[in-house]
Amino acid sequence: MELKIGAQELARALARSQGIVEKKSTMPILSHVLLEAGKDNVLHVSATDLDLSVSSEHPCEVAKEGALAVPAKNLFEIVRSLPEQQVTLKKAGNNYLELRSGPSEFRLVGLPAEDFPALPKFEKVTFVEVVPAELLEQIDRTSFAASTDETRYNLNGVLFEPQGPVLRLVATDGHRLALSERPLAGDYALKRGVILPRKGLQELKKLLGEGAEPGQEKTDTRLGFAENSAVYRRPGVVLAMRLIEGLFPDYKQVIPKQGEKIVKVGRLRLLETLRRVSLLASDKSHAVKLELSPGLLKVLSQNPDLGDAKEEVPVEYAGEPLKIGFNARYITDVAAVLKSDDVQLELADDLSPGVLRGAGPEDAGYTAVVMPMRI
Repeated sequence: MELKIGAQELARALARSQGIVEKKSTMPILSHVLLEAGKDNVLHVSATDLDLSVSSEHPCEVAKEGALAVPAKNLFEIVRSLPEQQVTLKKAGNNYLELRSGPSEFRLVGLPAEDFPALPKFEKVTFVEVVPAELLEQIDRTSFAASTDETRYNLNGVLFEPQGPVLRLVATDGHRLALSERPLAGDYALKRGVILPRKGLQELKKLLGEGAEPGQEKTDTRLGFAENSAVYRRPGVVLAMRLIEGLFPDYKQVIPKQGEKIVKVGRLRLLETLRRVSLLASDKSHAVKLELSPGLLKVLSQNPDLGDAKEEVPVEYAGEPLKIGFNARYITDVAAVLKSDDVQLELADDLSPGVLRGAGPEDAGYTAVVMPMRI
């Protein structure tokens, strides 16, 4: 294998692999990327952790065809630091990779390409064209609520549920829930919703972010499902992720009917107040108390080791007084992804979940539920 490629192009390819390759795997090959130089002056760069894989194509000048697996992190750091815009890669004896750019020369120990796991090939995938910016927004607005508790594996991802004319994404960790709905662009041919894993979503977000950049909007971007995998494809890039097996809880039972106490408050003011007051809250629980009275919301925190904090926020509210505790981070996570100037908070009593929505039309189809805390 011998080829010449732009350093920036190669760095872009290797950057995509960094979140996928296994750092501490019992299989050393999983910390490598597979470089394959083909006849058509294209370099294929692939990475996998056996559940998640990405493969991309990059234009180059191929002098000699071949393939080699190379340590992903080391190669990425080298390429990122090169002095020249062009880099030459050459496979030497004993699976070494020789890399030259201007005055710089490196020799990296590689592994035989044959040792690299075969990437999944899907014959029958029902693809639906997606708008990268729209799908990215839905993932951003829900994925933060997914559980990080590995024992609750069916909550370690986001439910992807096409229902009739609507695509619904839902995530919950048992203490909070986030739901986003958008009009459905096509038929995914799914019998029921599927659970996309958290790590796969992180990589999908990166690729959607690239696709949402100015000038990239019209790229042929598709998402589809085959067997127990989700496949994202656009010209030159394919991402495949194994779906989480298991049943997602019945989230519809968790979303309460509209509470009788409806509070309207400025989104940024609420966000900043909660961030300030929670500075003196407990590190683990981030607990704050909300004291609601007509026209006014008091936000309080107390920590026996640090002290206490209080701030008053003007609100639109004319109902009965109420005192309720919440994890401040759960509310700030929601307020941070809303677009409306105002947030609508629906409450029933101090033991019932609170429902958060954006007050404006730009947040239509979005609902968040937060369980209260005893303070």
